Amino acid sequence: MDNSIRTTLADDGAVTVTVVGEIDFSNSDEVAEAIRDAIADWSPPTVHVDLRDATFIDSTGLGALIEGYRAATESNVRYLVINPSPTFRRVLTVTGLSEFFGLTEMLESGDEALLKDANGAATGT
Repeated sequence: MDNSIRTTLADDGAVTVTVVGEIDFSNSDEVAEAIRDAIADWSPPTVHVDLRDATFIDSTGLGALIEGYRAATESNVRYLVINPSPTFRRVLTVTGLSEFFGLTEMLESGDEALLKDANGAATGT
């Protein structure tokens, strides 16, 4: 399975860590490290973890997202998981992580641009 992690810096200083493929035991340390490095390297006001192209997540993948959240919180950086598929959203809701990762905040604000399913259709509307 092809896995890729890309980090980009936006004009407003926000950093996006995009994960393509699976987030599991084989790359969860790399995902967490990419998030930590983005915070350390750029001191952004916000870190987005984009799951639009992620295909699978297991418990170690959730652990990587939690590690990213902790690193962001320790550095006073806003942390948002964006573009989760409906399946990922359900996993994050059932595990109680949606609020920590900013998903309930985005739903309440009606920020449809950040709430897209894997097909690009707006969700939560």
